[in-house]
Amino acid sequence: MSYTGPGFDPPAPRRFRRGALTVALAALVPGALLGWAVYAAVDGPGGGGGSATASASAPSGAPSSSTAPPSGGPGGPGDKKPGASPTTGSPSATASAPGASGPLAGKVVVIDPGHNPGNFRHAAEINRRVDVGTHRKECDTTGTSTNDGYTEAEFTLDVAHRMRALLEERGATVKLTQDADRPFGPCVDERARIGNRAKADAVVSLHADGSGAGNRGFHVILPGAVHAGAADTRAVVGPSRALGERIAGHFVRVTGSAPSNYVGGGTGLVTREDLGGLNLSTVPKVFVECGNMRDSKDAALLTSGAWRQKAAQGISDGVVSFLRGPGSAG
Repeated sequence: MSYTGPGFDPPAPRRFRRGALTVALAALVPGALLGWAVYAAVDGPGGGGGSATASASAPSGAPSSSTAPPSGGPGGPGDKKPGASPTTGSPSATASAPGASGPLAGKVVVIDPGHNPGNFRHAAEINRRVDVGTHRKECDTTGTSTNDGYTEAEFTLDVAHRMRALLEERGATVKLTQDADRPFGPCVDERARIGNRAKADAVVSLHADGSGAGNRGFHVILPGAVHAGAADTRAVVGPSRALGERIAGHFVRVTGSAPSNYVGGGTGLVTREDLGGLNLSTVPKVFVECGNMRDSKDAALLTSGAWRQKAAQGISDGVVSFLRGPGSAG
């Protein structure tokens, strides 16, 4: 999708002191302080999410340009890179073996890497419209890319692999909606169904934005209350917000990135009712826009293997904190 993040891997990122950030957020959007208050009060400094650094499960070298960049311009909101439920090939939901032990033993986490690397070769398939409850929209999109051609699809898969390793270490069973193991997709409606069928305890859809230069920072997209057609999010709005707040707090702590300076009023939290991946989910689910691929400073972060490991750690720590319940340190 389209989002940003601070300068980090070359040059060293600005570190935001949580105290100053909390004051700024209070001045900007008092009503949105709930998420940050939860982080400060529940996770606290240095608390939460098993900060033990885990080794990456994917290479951390320079970005590969072997995958052709997406055909569109900057990726707009769309369905935060929905997925395509292809007419050819079987639905993909690669899963780890159930975790034998650890604090998340018995928990199921679904990671949804936005946009399949093969989508750009299947324009007709991903452009077909699917029902997202409130309306019909494209099955999926190609996603965005940096100006140098590092694609959102490559980014999301890399972070998904790193998250899978971190969460499996904590005992979770982890499923991916796709692992570049199908020609395209899945479509946004099928992505939602994968999490629903898995009876996931948490679902995280990974993205990066394609906004204008100068727009920086991450944001977490939460489902709004939707009850129309096949969509009924009313039961998961609350748990999804709690999941999003935990992820946002830990993302700041681990990456040093600031909340988006162009959406969310400085809170890092955005509610939407037009995304099929959220509208059709019957389990707690959020989208994470990790940064803006079209901003050079954010792009430097997103193309850094070291920073992607931090992003994976921050998101995973938020998931762990959410799954362990109120008052848990992660």
